[in-house]
Amino acid sequence: MVAKGDKVLKGQVIAQCNEYVSAPVHASSSGTVVDIDEYPAPHPSGLNTLCVVIETDGEDKWIELQPTHYVNTKSPAELRQLIRKAGIVGLGGAAFPTAVKVNPGPEAHIETLIINGAECEPYISCDDMLMREYATELISGCSIIQYMVSATHCLIAIEDNKPQAIMAIQAVIQEQALHTIEVISIPTIYPTGGEKQLIKVLTHKEVPSDGFPSDIGLLVQNVGTAVAVHKAVILGEPLISRIVTVTGEGVNKPQNMQVLLGTLMSELVEQSGGYHEDACKLIMGGPMMGFTLQTDHLPVIKGCNCLLVENKLEETPATMPCIRCGVCASVCPAQLLPQQLFWMASSKNFDLVQDYHLFDCIECGCCAQVCPSQIPLVQYYRFAKTEIWNQERDRIKSDHARVRHDFKQTRLDREKKERAEKLRKKKELLEKKKIAEAAAKNEGGDTEVDPKKAAIEAAMKRVQEKKAAKQTNNATPDE
Repeated sequence: MVAKGDKVLKGQVIAQCNEYVSAPVHASSSGTVVDIDEYPAPHPSGLNTLCVVIETDGEDKWIELQPTHYVNTKSPAELRQLIRKAGIVGLGGAAFPTAVKVNPGPEAHIETLIINGAECEPYISCDDMLMREYATELISGCSIIQYMVSATHCLIAIEDNKPQAIMAIQAVIQEQALHTIEVISIPTIYPTGGEKQLIKVLTHKEVPSDGFPSDIGLLVQNVGTAVAVHKAVILGEPLISRIVTVTGEGVNKPQNMQVLLGTLMSELVEQSGGYHEDACKLIMGGPMMGFTLQTDHLPVIKGCNCLLVENKLEETPATMPCIRCGVCASVCPAQLLPQQLFWMASSKNFDLVQDYHLFDCIECGCCAQVCPSQIPLVQYYRFAKTEIWNQERDRIKSDHARVRHDFKQTRLDREKKERAEKLRKKKELLEKKKIAEAAAKNEGGDTEVDPKKAAIEAAMKRVQEKKAAKQTNNATPDE
């Protein structure tokens, strides 16, 4: 939406989205666009992606905001459109577009809205800090989402090791006398923060395999997402910042900070006192589900909730054969069979691995953590998922190509028949025209006699005369 050299304001749309499952990107500060090119991005692949580089002017000047003073005057569809324009995605890590998630469809009936404040992975505390500092905004966002999906009640799940967050939110609920919103304290057990696991803990219901929480009348949103919804609807602000935890033994002053999207990670580490002399690894996310970054010259994105700096580079132990101990199955929160998934994935049996519900795996890393053979199980699962997705994309392309070929062949056959029909009709018209011209010449009397035809007619006349004479000679005298 912008070009190199353009002046932009804080909150201005700089990249628009065309697909339904997507979200636009906004300028996080005012300044000048100095480059639009491929740059490294914080992604496990390490590949570059198209980026807009803005040189800030220090003024932090906003665009003209359009706040909503009375939410009830807006329809759920209008609120979803506001959320979509604000570029809000799930801030728990998955970064799924919120406007899509709060639109479960006309057939789904959402009874309970669950707000996920379960931050069970070690080190990460950005959601804890958000609930303490933005309790009022959080409740406002919960009420807006609850209104959009027509949920009868809302459950805010917070782990029992966050008493300050629990008290802050309960105080707002009591102050506003809200009877449909309730805070539930849950045990601090990893990975309770997973969507399906949290639903099981709170409601004792299980999301169907290959299904969605909306199939059983539930909707789950992160606390950060709820605050972003409040800012988008009530204040008119798009999603241009988030709270990020910078922590680990490899950083001098671990802390949480409100960060503008696009800020370089190196600046966050510098703001946190810089690297410790023994720092050796930078991870985006937690120690269980995060991934290692090769450089800190990367921008903070919407899904970046934590930067973990480790100071001990542990030697990767050698992988040994599976001893079939079954410990991995006993710790799997999704109740899968990691051992069978490993065998199928390692042998590239991608058809059979799906029979063991591969895509129900949340990649929490529990199985790999307890494996005595030090097998990187999650990596095998990710490999299998990627290959299956690639095969599915290839199949879709192949089906599309086949449909196009069949359509082309049908079109060529149709055109061939149409040409043959046109030629036949043209011949008929020519024959009719010749007959009409011949008839017109005969009526005019100026038609030349064909000698051959005349000879044939004369011969036939002589034959008829001979037959008549013969009949006369054979007649009896009485006759």
